[in-house]
Amino acid sequence: MSTPTPAPTTAQPRSGFRIPKVPFWAQILTGLVLGVLLGWAARTGDVAWLKDTLEQIGTIFVQLLKLAVAPLVFFAILVSITNLRNVNNAARLATRTLLWFFATSLIAVAIGLTIGLLTNPGAGTGLTPKDGAAPESSGSWIDFLTGIVPTDIITPFTELQVLQIVFMAAALGVAALKLGEKAQPVVALSETILELLQKALWWVIRLAPLGTVGLIGFAIADYGWNLISKYATFTADVYIGCALVLFGVYPLLLATVAKVNPLQFFRGAWPAIQLAFVSRSSVGTMPVTKKVTERLGVPQEYTSFAVPFGATTKMDGCAAIYPALAAIFIAEIFDVTLGIQDYVLIAFVSVIGSAATAGLTGATIMTTLTLSTLGLPLEGVGLLLAIDPILDMVRTATNVAGQAVVPVLVASRENILDREAYDNATSFDLNDPDPVDTNKPAQSPRVPAPA
Repeated sequence: MSTPTPAPTTAQPRSGFRIPKVPFWAQILTGLVLGVLLGWAARTGDVAWLKDTLEQIGTIFVQLLKLAVAPLVFFAILVSITNLRNVNNAARLATRTLLWFFATSLIAVAIGLTIGLLTNPGAGTGLTPKDGAAPESSGSWIDFLTGIVPTDIITPFTELQVLQIVFMAAALGVAALKLGEKAQPVVALSETILELLQKALWWVIRLAPLGTVGLIGFAIADYGWNLISKYATFTADVYIGCALVLFGVYPLLLATVAKVNPLQFFRGAWPAIQLAFVSRSSVGTMPVTKKVTERLGVPQEYTSFAVPFGATTKMDGCAAIYPALAAIFIAEIFDVTLGIQDYVLIAFVSVIGSAATAGLTGATIMTTLTLSTLGLPLEGVGLLLAIDPILDMVRTATNVAGQAVVPVLVASRENILDREAYDNATSFDLNDPDPVDTNKPAQSPRVPAPA
């Protein structure tokens, strides 16, 4: 006698309230609005505890990003250089990447100078030299050149000397390439550590909406709209200059040089651009920048070199547009007349010295480097510190967009861009539980030898 087969049971839908998943961009926007409201409430109501709380939230978020910077830069640069062993014509790719970095920086600084000369951002502000104060840290060419080589291996990490960290990582990376198989255990360990760092950094990235509340809220609570209004022209100049590069120069290069659809680039690169706007850190955004660049069809081996390299040296917003406008602004406040040779020097500093910015929040070192080269008073930097957090958002977004654009340009010119992957690239929500999974195979093939 056969046993009857029981009828399949239908799964009952779960009852109860489920919290809807909020897209990351909506979280960021909510953080911006909430930060403005809380900052306004703290200032108008003179609520000291609220202002202090906002300051602490923003400070902790930035400190968490900085905590990851030193080891992330070191292992990212080391691994990116060792990855060049998988790339044919690596030297030519690296050279062309560097040349495009220089070219786009030159275009950006030209735009910054043009806007500054047309608008005179320092005129009519009511600010005087007495309102400025010399920064605690400054940059000079001697400091820049001598500061590349560290005196020991500990200080660069404890004092966050990013250029020195890059130098040590590059030296070890080249040495690993020369040793070949003997260095494979070290390379494998470095790759594992880099993945661990990227995973830990992702947890920090998830705190970006909360960090936005603190950073924006404290800026409003501390400085107020009255002070911000004094910098209205300068602020508008920075945003307009960055917008022209971000939505004008980059799309033009993508359309004419890479011969790809610029709108598709922004569709694919948007997660990195929005995170850069909030985090104000090119290095902190680097894992996401790398992911979006790979999704846009750039080979993984080349992306692993170009993106970390760009995150520490490619700064069209912080090191090109901003210093040009800042120099003109400060010269007008201090009643110093700039000549043609000064504008040429600004362009030179922006193109050659951009590595001084080093992918961190703010552009103080690069600005002081520019001012010291021109002989302008460093006290002028103090005039800009009040407005810097608001300006740094759009500067960093421009930086990161350029760090993704250049690999696409080079890959296209070298005929190694996966155009199908580029055309199909889509944005992704940063709520993705594993957005920087380096174990997944690359969408595009290994870099072939060009014909």
